[in-house]
Amino acid sequence: MKTVRKLLIPIAIVLILRILFQFNFFAGLEHKAQDSQFRFRGELPVSGDIVIVAVDDNTIQSLNRQWPFPREMHAKLIDNLKKAGAKQIIYDIEFTEYSNPYSDAALAVYAAEAGNVIFAGKYIVSPDNPEHQQIQMPIQPLIAEHLNWGIVNMPTDSDGYVREYTLFETMAKEKYYSLGVASLANSRLYLPDWQKGVVESNGILTVADYKIPIYQSKHALINYYGPSQTFRHIPYASVIDDSMMKMPGQFGIETDDYYNLVKNGVFKDKIVIIGATLEELHDKFPTPFNTQLTSGVEIHANFLEMVRNGNFLYELNVWIFLLLELLLAIAIFYLQSYIKPQFSLILTIIIIALILIASYLLFIKLHTLISIVELVILVLLLYVSALIVHYLKSQKDKKFIRNAFQQYMAPELVNQLLKNPKSLKYGGSQQEITVLFSDIRDFTPYSEQHKPEETVQILKEYLTAMVKTIKANSGIVDKFVGDEIMALFGTPVAYQDHALQACRTALQMREILTIMQSKWKTEGREIFEIGIGINTGFATVGNLGSEQIFDYTAIGDTVNLGARLENINKEYDTQKKIIISQFTYEKVKDRVEASFLDEVKVKGKAESVKIYELIGLK
Repeated sequence: MKTVRKLLIPIAIVLILRILFQFNFFAGLEHKAQDSQFRFRGELPVSGDIVIVAVDDNTIQSLNRQWPFPREMHAKLIDNLKKAGAKQIIYDIEFTEYSNPYSDAALAVYAAEAGNVIFAGKYIVSPDNPEHQQIQMPIQPLIAEHLNWGIVNMPTDSDGYVREYTLFETMAKEKYYSLGVASLANSRLYLPDWQKGVVESNGILTVADYKIPIYQSKHALINYYGPSQTFRHIPYASVIDDSMMKMPGQFGIETDDYYNLVKNGVFKDKIVIIGATLEELHDKFPTPFNTQLTSGVEIHANFLEMVRNGNFLYELNVWIFLLLELLLAIAIFYLQSYIKPQFSLILTIIIIALILIASYLLFIKLHTLISIVELVILVLLLYVSALIVHYLKSQKDKKFIRNAFQQYMAPELVNQLLKNPKSLKYGGSQQEITVLFSDIRDFTPYSEQHKPEETVQILKEYLTAMVKTIKANSGIVDKFVGDEIMALFGTPVAYQDHALQACRTALQMREILTIMQSKWKTEGREIFEIGIGINTGFATVGNLGSEQIFDYTAIGDTVNLGARLENINKEYDTQKKIIISQFTYEKVKDRVEASFLDEVKVKGKAESVKIYELIGLK
């Protein structure tokens, strides 16, 4: 049963956590923990092969125009970038609606002449009806020129962060690939039918020579290289600022920034992504670095840089993680069940630290994400569960001990025993104790001469008084054998003066019996006498019962001698009817009055034992 519990508890905790982390709140906590690894790692160096042309605030001021710009300006931008040696020109600006025919035609012509332009489209799903889907393609003049395009949907998690990149969307069984995939597919040759070369198989999207791991059926995890402005940004206005386009410069001086860009080879053999970074366009998103919002155009840049470098980010397979989580939970709970709570806390802290270190090493070495918060909460819940199990077990043990001993032991000793219940584990140990045997003389004839009810009543009265006396002197009643009492002193809680306590108990038992005898005579009842034997020495003491029955007792020569001394009381005319062994006498001779009686031969011992009559306390 214990083994089953040690399996069921951790398994149940793991399954509950798996369910909880499907909810946005817990998933958000997990995302935040994983985001911290990006910030702790810091920025990664970028190749410099990707340049962003940004429609920023400086551009709006320089051109003195409102957004959106006329499309002939975009045509000029494409022409200038082509002349500057751009390897590929990618537009993260949607031309899905018509403007005027001249502007639309100019954009289509210049893009076709450049032969390396990727335009943007969009996949739209109705929030009211997910079945209602729509693809917004670039305008017909661009499509008519067989110009390539990709969708620019930016998926966000429940907290608004962008951690994934859409690879494709499916509508009417046809795939529509993203801007980044279109860029990769056309990175070497500009192919109008490039979609045919993109293959999805076994969780991998193969694009040209690149193999992109697919996350959650249609996305890729983004291994961000840094926060906003990690990639080089060039103002849109600077790229079109040439001698053919007059722009107001500082202090009225025309700067012609474009020629400096060409001279410095800023766009030579580069992938150029054009996008708007204006705040009012709301095309900025929080990312794992989150130092400031990152524009959508730079998120595309991060994806392309990641794929080109093969620096992919993975999430550990859910089934492998679940198996590892289960094994870890079972192992931790098993360990915590066997160690003390204070050590369990230290173990918990160490395990959490190891999880944090291991998760970070997996991230920076293998680019693999694991559920950090889930594992930490798992370890904490296992610790709490182990504490509860420890507590329930200790309460059960205490209840058992209290029930087993409270009738035969002083409450103070029971409380001490509760503090150290391990002393009651099955099996015995050698302990120095003092054993006391007390027996009613000629009780068999007495019981035969009286009615059973009368015999039981007087025996109950006698035993109750004797047990109370034994408990009051830190002794325990080991057992009753008919009218015989066996009591132990110095166990299960060890103390030094157990021999003296046994002697004091015997004398008080005699005093109480004398009082009871006077009472019985007054009541017209027949009285009886008792004999007491006391011995001190080492005995095997402990739980010496069976697996079914608990029996805390003592066995050995020390016990046998004590029983023998009680029995030979009949052979000596002693004042108190109390005989102690030489071993007890040596322990208490300075505290009691005793007189030498005899030397007796005891079965099992080669040498005779001196015995003494106990008379009183000094």
